[in-house]
Amino acid sequence: MEGEVTPILIDRDQPTFVKTPYVKDIIKRALTYVQAGFPIHFSGPSGTGKTTLAMYVAAQVGRPVVLIHGDEEFVTSDLVGGEYGYRRKKVVDNFIHSVLKTEEDMVRRWVDNRLTVACKYGFTLIYDEFTRSRPEANNALLSVLEEKILDLPAAREEESYLRVHPDFCAIFTSNPQEYAGVHKAQDALKDRMINIKLGHYDRETEIAITCTKSGISRPDAERIVDIVEGLRKIRKNGFTPTVRACIMIGKVLKLCKARAISSDESFVQACLDILDSEVSSLVDADINKDTIRETVVDLIKQYC
Repeated sequence: MEGEVTPILIDRDQPTFVKTPYVKDIIKRALTYVQAGFPIHFSGPSGTGKTTLAMYVAAQVGRPVVLIHGDEEFVTSDLVGGEYGYRRKKVVDNFIHSVLKTEEDMVRRWVDNRLTVACKYGFTLIYDEFTRSRPEANNALLSVLEEKILDLPAAREEESYLRVHPDFCAIFTSNPQEYAGVHKAQDALKDRMINIKLGHYDRETEIAITCTKSGISRPDAERIVDIVEGLRKIRKNGFTPTVRACIMIGKVLKLCKARAISSDESFVQACLDILDSEVSSLVDADINKDTIRETVVDLIKQYC
C-alpha cells in the first residue's frame, strides 16, 4: 500500500473493557448506527471514556483503524495528503557505444494522508477530539460523509476525486465547546453524524471500571466512587470529577497498599490532591481552594 499511513489492528476481545448493562446499551446503539452506514459522534466531558468507547466499537466493526487526533494546526492536507519531498528519476541512454546520454528529473512526491487512506481501503476512521481542529480543516469530511466522495487536490495526479470504499466508517469524539482549545463544529458536519452524548456513568459501572483499571477491591472502589459522586452533587455543573479521578485514586491506593478509610493518610492525601486538581481550575469565583479541600475531607468522613 502506498503512502506512509499505518493502520491499527485492534483485537475484538478486550478483557479490561468493562461491559455493564449501561455500557452494553451504548455499544449496541453505536454499532447499530455504524451498520446502518452512519458516522457516530461520542460527545461529552473529558474523562468519560469517549476514546475508549470509540476504540472498542471500531474493534467490533472488525476493520483496520486509522486514528486522527484533532489539532489546532491542522490544515486539509493533514487529512487528505500533500506533496512531501521529491522523487528523483534518472534515465541513462547508452544505445550508441561511444555516446552516453543521461537525463534526470525531480518531481514533488504526493503522499496520501489518513483520511484518504481510510476512504480508499475501507478502514475505520477514528477522529479523536475533532473539534480541536479548525472547522475549515475538516471541510473535506462533508462530501465523504454525505456523498461518499473525497475531493482530491489537483496535485494528486491519479484522480481528482476518490469514491469512498463501502466498508469505510467514521467515529468522532469531542469535548464540550466550553473547554479551552475547542472550536465550534460546522452545523453541516454535525448534521451528518449521529450524536451519542456521554456523561457520568451509573454507580455500578463506575465501580466496575475503578476495580478493573486500578486493581483495588470492590469495597474500596465503592467508597471512592461515592466520594466522587458526592463532590459532583455539590458542584452541580458540567465541570465535575469523572470516573478518571476514581481510577487515579484507585491506582495510588494499589501502589501504596493503602485502604479507602478515613484513617489512612495516603488515601486521604491522594483524594485531596487528585480531586483538587480535577476541579480547582474550573471552580466558581465564590468557591476557593480551601472550600474544595474541606468538602473532600467531609465526604471522606461520610463514606469512609
